[in-house]
Amino acid sequence: MPPSRNVDVRGPDGTRLHTQVFGPDDGYPIVLAHGYTCAIGVWREQIADLARDHKVIAYDHRGHGRSGVPARGHYSLNHLAADLQAVLDTTLQPGQKAVLAGHSMGGMAVAAWSERYAHKVADRADGVALINSSTGDVVRQIDLLNTQGRLAGGRAVVAQRVVRHLGRVPAVRIAHKPTARLVSDVVVGADAHPEVHALMHNVVLSTHRIPRGEFGRMLVEKLDRKHIRLDALTVPTLVIGGAADRLLPIGASYRIAELTPNLFDSVVLPGGHCTILEYPDEVNRHLRRLIDTATASS
Repeated sequence: MPPSRNVDVRGPDGTRLHTQVFGPDDGYPIVLAHGYTCAIGVWREQIADLARDHKVIAYDHRGHGRSGVPARGHYSLNHLAADLQAVLDTTLQPGQKAVLAGHSMGGMAVAAWSERYAHKVADRADGVALINSSTGDVVRQIDLLNTQGRLAGGRAVVAQRVVRHLGRVPAVRIAHKPTARLVSDVVVGADAHPEVHALMHNVVLSTHRIPRGEFGRMLVEKLDRKHIRLDALTVPTLVIGGAADRLLPIGASYRIAELTPNLFDSVVLPGGHCTILEYPDEVNRHLRRLIDTATASS
């Protein structure tokens, strides 16, 4: 990735949020929020492209990457929304707006931010991109019925077992074969380059086991039969989904596109859950379309 500078950002409860800024300081700002058990590095293809002419702000969620790991009980949609607001308050100038892009749980963080900080949306966002994401009811969407061995079973049972499994595996066991198989089967599309499989396996197991378990339970329990409201997401919204996504199947993206008040475009790419790594050129092209529209109207 290109050179960057670190910015000191703290969540409302004092949790340190590792934040990096890439590209020219006077460039139009793009804020990137990664997914569950990931880190800034999964945005490497977008950062490398967009930072050539934009100010790209990327941060690690609490308990992920190089951010602080708070105690149990500090992992919720409210925390994700408040952390994003802290990033915006710290990295943007007064009155400045940005395009916000979230992948997977990062998209949920953006949606939750729009719900909980509805009065801030028009002041801080020119546009939003929700990539391989969902508004909730994750258990009934997840497609793990072909998962092998002891993780097999009905959707709800499989989801719970996956969360318990990911919460138990120590972070140092990067070569843990069952988890590598699980990540490859579920998180990455079958046609993805082997390096993408290896990268995703690495970042999943590099995430501390407490946030793995806590955020996992939030996704499959707190969002069970519940959805984040999108009423306040009134800025142009780009929705990107993967046709072969097994973790958050394409139906979740269709639902977002149907409910968002100001749909910019709904795009289906042929990849799995990690379209930002599997089809980066296409993702970057659509992000640039959204950014061009946002900057033209700002």
